[in-house]
Amino acid sequence: MVNFRKYISSVAVLASGFFLAQSTVSTVLYSQAYDNQKNSLNLPSPVSSVVERTVLSAKELVDINVNTMMTDPVLKNASWGFVVYDPKTKKVISSYNENTPLVPASTTKLLTTETALNLLGENYRWMTQLEYSGTVDENGVLNGNLYIVGSGDPSLGTNKAGAWSYRDIISDFISGLSRDGIKKVNGDIIIQTALFKGNISMLPENVVWLENNNYYLPVGTTRGINPANEKLIVKKAGFSTDKKFFYVSPYASQMVYAEKYDGEGVLTTKLPDAPAYLANSFRTTLIKSGIPVTGKVSPKMTDAAPESRKMLSTYKSPTLGDIIYYTNQHSDNSLAEALLRTVGFQKMGDQTSESGRIVVTGHLKNAGFDMNGLNYMDGSGLSRSNNVTPISQVKFLTSLMEEKYYKSYLTSLPVGGQSGTLKRMFLGEGNGQVFAKTGTLNKVKTLAGYLKTNSGKTLVFSLMVNNYAGSVDMVKKRMEKILEPALDL
Repeated sequence: MVNFRKYISSVAVLASGFFLAQSTVSTVLYSQAYDNQKNSLNLPSPVSSVVERTVLSAKELVDINVNTMMTDPVLKNASWGFVVYDPKTKKVISSYNENTPLVPASTTKLLTTETALNLLGENYRWMTQLEYSGTVDENGVLNGNLYIVGSGDPSLGTNKAGAWSYRDIISDFISGLSRDGIKKVNGDIIIQTALFKGNISMLPENVVWLENNNYYLPVGTTRGINPANEKLIVKKAGFSTDKKFFYVSPYASQMVYAEKYDGEGVLTTKLPDAPAYLANSFRTTLIKSGIPVTGKVSPKMTDAAPESRKMLSTYKSPTLGDIIYYTNQHSDNSLAEALLRTVGFQKMGDQTSESGRIVVTGHLKNAGFDMNGLNYMDGSGLSRSNNVTPISQVKFLTSLMEEKYYKSYLTSLPVGGQSGTLKRMFLGEGNGQVFAKTGTLNKVKTLAGYLKTNSGKTLVFSLMVNNYAGSVDMVKKRMEKILEPALDL
């Protein structure tokens, strides 16, 4: 917690020495007039003059800015916490409410993506294989089945992180058939994947269904959740808003909608799951290309007596490092939820959100994470039941600086003024010096990561604001104001 008493004398000297020459003092007091400026981004100027920056230390300037924000109209009634930490001395430089559990929003992805990197390695890839059973006769007729064997690739067909499109994967599969001289398929196309079985699971509690005018559905279904009780309807050009249920597909970065919602049943959509979409598109393309397929597309989750099969083609996803880069840069919710399920499957053989949560929290505990105040409910940060303290975030981020994958992890974070979700923040001071994950929900704005000071040091920080007044842009400006003097630490 900031102690400001020791700064009273220095501020008093400033005030008396420069009062006649300068209209501002080092600490700006709250005024009713400023309270009426709710639609303005103009900020108080707690440390604006060259004289103040010369007389006061960088730490004093950070503390004074934090003190000023306590009475700022946007933040004075908010729940918020801040800490800037020196990883070399292992000491807190400045803080406010650093032990208070707060809703972290998408900074939750810091925990999810690091767990995946730690447990799977940055070169991990998902495989989607094309195989066949039976024999190929002299006329090129396959008397057997084609198998599409999936592994839960969350980027399949999305073009995310350099992933191939469905069209590219299908083209490669057809090339595999040609290499083996297959001109006709006298059998079925069978989808075989034990992952995401049925895609039926309970969603995390308090998931935010309506954010930025989109419904979001993580990998899974709406069992136990009734969107009809949520605010409707999303208005989207080209979509009818009459009795339709909207959400963002977990497999594609586009809005899709359902014709109906059957109470406690499953939300039916216009887009099937990724392996089924790939298999049906593959069958259609084969037929159009002059390669007849006599059978149908059918799933086979379990196979008590598997046929002997031969490999035709293997599609490899982008590396986990590439997937995590895309996830953190774009704050991709569907990829984060898939990573949660993937680590659950790899460690527990059960690809459910619950298994994923057990694996992530277990990993964090083993890594020495400060579990006080932690409530980890989902992989993306969409649940408002997530909680974490600012001090636990910075100590966690500090511990990663010794890991072999730290460079890859750091590179995945948006850079202030330059990339990802931080491209429009820190356009002036801090440009290229702030490496951090952002988080945004309604009335929640968070930022946590690393800061490169003007002297070349690396500091770690967390800044989380819940239940603020005004707009998100107002909060972002105040975040910048709090962090700017830390660049001189």
